[in-house]
Amino acid sequence: MSTAAEPRTRAATGHLLAYGTGSLGMGVWVTVPGLLLLYFLTNTLGVPPLLAGFTLLVPKVIDAVVHPMLGTLSDREARRVGHRRGLMRVGLLLALALVAMFTVPSGLEGWTAALWVGLFYVVGNLLFACFQVPYLTTPSDLRVGYHERTRVFMVRMLVLTVGLLVAGVVAPAMVKSGERLAYTEMAVALGVLMVASGVVALRGVRRLTETCGFRSPDAEQHSTRADVRLAWQDRDFRLLVISYLLTGTTTHLVLAAVPFYAAYVLDSEGLTAVLMGAFLGPAVVAGPLWLKVSRAVGKQRGLLVAQAMFVAGCAALLVAHQAGTAVTVAVVVVLGLAFAGLQLLAFSMVPDAVAAAEERGTSRAGAYTGVWTATEAVGTAIGPYVYSAVLAIGGFVSATDGDLLPQTGRALDAVLLGFTVVPVVLMAAAFAVQRRCRLDVGPPPA
Repeated sequence: MSTAAEPRTRAATGHLLAYGTGSLGMGVWVTVPGLLLLYFLTNTLGVPPLLAGFTLLVPKVIDAVVHPMLGTLSDREARRVGHRRGLMRVGLLLALALVAMFTVPSGLEGWTAALWVGLFYVVGNLLFACFQVPYLTTPSDLRVGYHERTRVFMVRMLVLTVGLLVAGVVAPAMVKSGERLAYTEMAVALGVLMVASGVVALRGVRRLTETCGFRSPDAEQHSTRADVRLAWQDRDFRLLVISYLLTGTTTHLVLAAVPFYAAYVLDSEGLTAVLMGAFLGPAVVAGPLWLKVSRAVGKQRGLLVAQAMFVAGCAALLVAHQAGTAVTVAVVVVLGLAFAGLQLLAFSMVPDAVAAAEERGTSRAGAYTGVWTATEAVGTAIGPYVYSAVLAIGGFVSATDGDLLPQTGRALDAVLLGFTVVPVVLMAAAFAVQRRCRLDVGPPPA
């Protein structure tokens, strides 16, 4: 980690808040499908668990190809016009896809309903990528130093967590009846928020690049394949990506499992909103704490601490429900604190990797971000798919219109083990990979 000639530019707080506002809409798209789509498919549309998981997986596999392509396109736009905001404007149409995805015609059930949802999930993910890839490249574009990059991401993660919290609490409350119309009304309300936050974010990105400077990609044009190859050959970035793939798989598995855990282990669907509040509420205030940890011990060590906390929390949930709801909620709070560190520290290491690459003579921030967001997209799909597979193995029975059908003891065991033991294994693997990353070697810069 080089500290030579670190830029001292400090971004204005108002510009950072405007930029971070875009994460409200991103938080809605990350949370609502991740939290509700598997449950919507299995308990409202009558889709079998394995097919429901497959419906969520395929669109994200497509993302794995699309995101690097958009990263390359974003770099080309930056070379041509000096910014990346054109693709972001296309991404504002994402709200329409959210509404369409949750507005399934009444005659569709089972596989036909899964096809409808899957189609608009593909469209939505493409539009989300148009906004997300250039948006997340912004901290890498800015001519700022090591700690200032973390500060930019800290503000962004703070606003993102607010978006996750709003969506994670409001969305389940709006659809607790399990009826199709309730899902449509929820999507319309949150879609308006997505558009408004995206418009503000566009202004914030423009202000930041005007005041902090814009780190343009190298002048040479490259193919998507060459960009991906360059990013993947960066050993430390590769390890960071693999670790985050396992981390994202774990956290999105937990997210998808929350409604099932609340309904079938805690015997209360209404506790879904409570658990999401306990998970995301602490994360709103934890960002500055993790920033202090980063300044004290570095991002790498801080990230390892967050991963270890998440492993311990998931292990505790295996038995926490036997001690009562209050104990369960307390453990979920710990998971929320860990989640804030997982997000902030991993994301803030991406522009560090880009800065290190620039010192080696290459600067393709869009390419690195495209690989990163593709990894994130795949993790958001693999997590729910793994959980759906566990439910299928346990013999979980799907329902329609929100009815809770009786489940066998084996199916209930699957609901619990998929929410606890499986995340422990996945996050432990992420910890093992992250330990090998040397991007953040030595004491953090002053």
